[in-house]
Amino acid sequence: MRIAFVGKGGSGKTTLSALFSRHLAHSGAPVLAVDGDINQHLAEALGHDGDTFDAPPLGAHLRDIKEFLRGTNPRIPSADAMIKTTPPGRGSRLLRLLGDDELHARHVRRVGNVPVMVTGEFDESDLGVACYHSKLGAVELYLGHLVDGPGEYVVVDMTAGADAFASGLFTRFDMTFLVAEPTRKGVSVYRQYRDHAREFGIRIAVIGNKVTCEDDLLFLKEEVGDDLLTHLVHSSWVRAAEQGREQGELESHNVHALNVLREAVDAHPKDWPTIHGHAVEFHLRNARAWADDRTGHDLAAQVDPEFVPGPTALA
Repeated sequence: MRIAFVGKGGSGKTTLSALFSRHLAHSGAPVLAVDGDINQHLAEALGHDGDTFDAPPLGAHLRDIKEFLRGTNPRIPSADAMIKTTPPGRGSRLLRLLGDDELHARHVRRVGNVPVMVTGEFDESDLGVACYHSKLGAVELYLGHLVDGPGEYVVVDMTAGADAFASGLFTRFDMTFLVAEPTRKGVSVYRQYRDHAREFGIRIAVIGNKVTCEDDLLFLKEEVGDDLLTHLVHSSWVRAAEQGREQGELESHNVHALNVLREAVDAHPKDWPTIHGHAVEFHLRNARAWADDRTGHDLAAQVDPEFVPGPTALA
């Protein structure tokens, strides 16, 4: 299952992404954490300390990723003809989660017991000439070619705010958790996300964060309604971890909240046709809007009408 954590900047979505990834890994579940935020702090939130995290960033190897994933797909003549939305077809290389392949071997590093991939930072060479979504294209391609099985989890810490809707990446997830503080600003991003996601049938559940009292919880219930799945209380354990010192165990209420998140994810079966249908829709939108002109190819022809990814295609 693919899980996205979204929310206003500073809401705690990176912290929640890290907590949930560690929670899954501690249970023995196969999990991969992906840092898809322009501020690359997921490895640090997972406990990495010291020098710069040494995982080669996906965004810096986009051409290599395209070349690998296109495989022998006859509809994709070259990496130059492939864009971030190009869907897989017969001949494409499909990936198993943390499989024995060159992409995972190159880009995955572990922080504790959690495997991590990073998109890469937005650096000075990108200023004025690129947007961060050009780097996120590698994550979109990765998820588009991934066949994750039952009981497997990919946790993606997404860009802040409603900026995730600048690409079709938001449709590649089985569940989207929106982290909201009990403030008017905290729930404003929820309304934007809810309205955009409703058009595509994207499942959103709200996680209240930094809740300190009954008034906070009542505010979230009034503003979010039935979309409020659970909440986390202020955590001394998290603050200690952020300061580089772990002590004791995560608070029992917050552990319970993480269990609620997993139960919500596991309650929804994978819908391969819908996920692939969204991928095709956004690919055709991009082809018409700019990509046909940019590449000099009719990118609608990349869509294999008889192909749907999933365990059958992998076999």
